[in-house]
Amino acid sequence: MTTSTPLALRRRRTLGEHESPEWVRISAASAIALGFRSGRFSRDFAFGGINLLLNYGDGCRSDCGYCGLARTRPGDYEDKSFIRVEWPLVRTDDLVERMAMLERRLTRLCISMVTSPYAFEDTCEITERIRARVRTPLSILVAPPTLNRRKLERFRRLGVDMIGIGLDAVTEQLFRSLRTDVPAGGAGLSWAKYWQVVDDARELFGPWKVNCHTVVGLGERDRDLIELFVRLLDRQILPYLFCFNPEPDSRMGAVPKTSITRWRRIQLAKHLIEHDGFGVEDFSFDDAGSLVAVRAVQRDTLLRVANEGLAFMTNGCPGEDGSPGCTRPYGSYRASEPFRDFPFRPTADDLEGILRELNAEALFVE
Repeated sequence: MTTSTPLALRRRRTLGEHESPEWVRISAASAIALGFRSGRFSRDFAFGGINLLLNYGDGCRSDCGYCGLARTRPGDYEDKSFIRVEWPLVRTDDLVERMAMLERRLTRLCISMVTSPYAFEDTCEITERIRARVRTPLSILVAPPTLNRRKLERFRRLGVDMIGIGLDAVTEQLFRSLRTDVPAGGAGLSWAKYWQVVDDARELFGPWKVNCHTVVGLGERDRDLIELFVRLLDRQILPYLFCFNPEPDSRMGAVPKTSITRWRRIQLAKHLIEHDGFGVEDFSFDDAGSLVAVRAVQRDTLLRVANEGLAFMTNGCPGEDGSPGCTRPYGSYRASEPFRDFPFRPTADDLEGILRELNAEALFVE
């Protein structure tokens, strides 16, 4: 049985300037870590999670209301930010060469697809180039409209070990309002299709090898988030958290970013569900569905979990040794802003600020 498309067939189309698979974009943090850009992080820490993004002249065919890559957001695609971070262009072969040279420092690689008719084949080709030179664990953040079960099976055969699905909006109503109501036409996204890809990936890749990205601040209730965390974790699927940070000129560009207190409480709640076996019934909500208290937990336990700091670290795919591999600095905040999630274990000073932001005492129920 043929398992791949011949290279000659893949390249029948005429590539535009700087298009994938010959070019990719990499996150600003990745560019610094690999020496493609000068600069340094605001705090010193080990960084080895490299993030790649496909690049096309006509950009992403989807038009999500909060996304910096949305097709109706003004500007050229190459100049658009993604999660409010610059993504410089590099030649794919130069990137693979640099990753091979620095492989000992790398902990996790991730290719982010976009909605494009070329995305699947190009992702396969880029994966093959990486796998020929670099053994670092590789994830793909997939574009569900471009996929089916057979294509997911091919990713697995090529050596991909984790699949991410950018669900983002955590209810069907919100998903439809932000991701399928496309003002200028384009790839309408389907809630059912996304969940079909989640189901297929879970069957093919196994427990704890699939993750769903969720964004806090798109209009959902705290209860919606917590119910989804429980649903995913019951299926041994990892929920990953991002904090909404408005992209200028996007359809949600004028919407305020999530308050730091709400964000910290959602981080804590997810950690309690994931690591301490909490369920929806262990939280109290007001009439608007906002989290107001944590039940069935001793005050000292709640403060101990908060003081450990793990709840406030970046969610990302693990490295080969099981420790955090993808720490994506600036995924929920700009480099000039205070940390929303930490790509390292928070220090004592960090935790002092986190506890103020969390207002943990108010969450405790006697």
